[in-house]
Amino acid sequence: MSEHVTHWIGGRAHEGPAGRTGDIYNPASGQVTGTVDLAGPDEVGAAVAAAAAAFPGWRDTSLSRRVQTLFRFRELLRANSDRLAALVSAEHGKVLSDARGEVARGLEVVDFACGIPHLLKGGYSENVSTGVDSYSILQPLGVVSGITPFNFPAMVPMWMFPVAIACGNTFVLKPSEKDPSASLLLAELWAEAGLPDGVFNVVHGDREAVDALLEHPDVAAVSFVGSTPIAGYVYRTAAEHGKRVQALGGAKNHMVVLPDADLDLAADSAVSAGFGSAGERCMAISAVAVVESVADDLLERIRERVARLRVGPGDDDRSEMGPLVTREHRDRVASYLESGVREGATLAVDGRIHPVLGGAPEGFWLGPSVLDHVGPRMSCYREEIFGPVLSMVRVGDYDEAVRLVNDNPYGNGTAIFTNDGGAARRFQNEIEVGMVGINVPVPVPMAYYSFGGWKQSLFGDSHAHGTEGVHFYTRTKTVTARWTDPGKRPEGGVNLGFPTNG
Repeated sequence: MSEHVTHWIGGRAHEGPAGRTGDIYNPASGQVTGTVDLAGPDEVGAAVAAAAAAFPGWRDTSLSRRVQTLFRFRELLRANSDRLAALVSAEHGKVLSDARGEVARGLEVVDFACGIPHLLKGGYSENVSTGVDSYSILQPLGVVSGITPFNFPAMVPMWMFPVAIACGNTFVLKPSEKDPSASLLLAELWAEAGLPDGVFNVVHGDREAVDALLEHPDVAAVSFVGSTPIAGYVYRTAAEHGKRVQALGGAKNHMVVLPDADLDLAADSAVSAGFGSAGERCMAISAVAVVESVADDLLERIRERVARLRVGPGDDDRSEMGPLVTREHRDRVASYLESGVREGATLAVDGRIHPVLGGAPEGFWLGPSVLDHVGPRMSCYREEIFGPVLSMVRVGDYDEAVRLVNDNPYGNGTAIFTNDGGAARRFQNEIEVGMVGINVPVPVPMAYYSFGGWKQSLFGDSHAHGTEGVHFYTRTKTVTARWTDPGKRPEGGVNLGFPTNG
């Protein structure tokens, strides 16, 4: 074993009694490289208690001092970005360039949170009634928590905690136990930046830890990113316990290709968005809805590009795509190639025979794969595969493509490739999806816009980061005040009627 990862509670690594642990793997070798402690109710309770104790002091810390801490954290994060990316690559398997991109996108949210004084400004109305003023203020909720997935162990937590902490909340993070080390480095950087003990805490674990957070009476809000079934469970359970919930679920992102599209651009985009990070992205393109008249041409261009993709260990500079995160997940994803063919699809590219550069045979490898002639009733279309499998669905025209996308229960992201501005404008208006790309395959918004889907891709009312993130992590208080001149008694007397303005 090369490492042991434990919790971070109250500003330091948690040294509690020995309990349950899980294995950490190197996906490229298939070997166990360490262990991680798995929290139960006691550890979760200790983290929430530390956060609750830290909340009054952090809430009352001036905005100027909060921002100074955020800026120090930002600079430390930037200085340690390669170190953080290396941890992500080692435990998740994605290539280093992709891991560096993940860290950079997380940093954008930290940048956004550094502007919190402007974002927390309320409103003020003078003389709403004679001698009476009204104003609104935004205040933090208290202890909030984030439950985050394996595919972005640095970026997704950074969608949550920078905004939550900047708003004056304290935070308990429950990252994926599959790749836990990045969260501990983030905690250490917060401590080095001068964040008070207990403001940021990390507990590792499985469902036992999740349930403890969802049910804990001192947790005011829960943010979650993961599969749709679990997002629904988190939403229901946390809401039943009186919490504010923001649960981002799964996806089946479509890329619509019209006959007038630049097919080289479309092929580049389908391969990049379908196979980046081995398809383990909630914004990955998993279905290409292509008009029949250009389908064969597009498929051939995709095949040419896939054949040149270099699959190998994440720390090999030659690699463009790494392994999947676990052996079980690799086997599940590969099973869709067999079921797709059984159900009538054509296996145009079989990733099981794609060469691997320098990877151990025991690694969790599956090369880029393409299923053609996929239909809406097939399991490879209906279910979120979350791996390097691209499904091509042939459609007759634009209208059929839009119906296909809108009939799908997921609504996370979509893209259209066309040179027709009218078709693009119509698409952005008619499509029932939360994030739309026009000749952009992965339309992940910048930090100052919100991230979130529609339909079964989001449970709750608020999207992540941006101003919606500020809204989620604060509550509004409206104050109505009357001040009179010293020694001057207000006119009137006892009046049991309903107050009116005048």
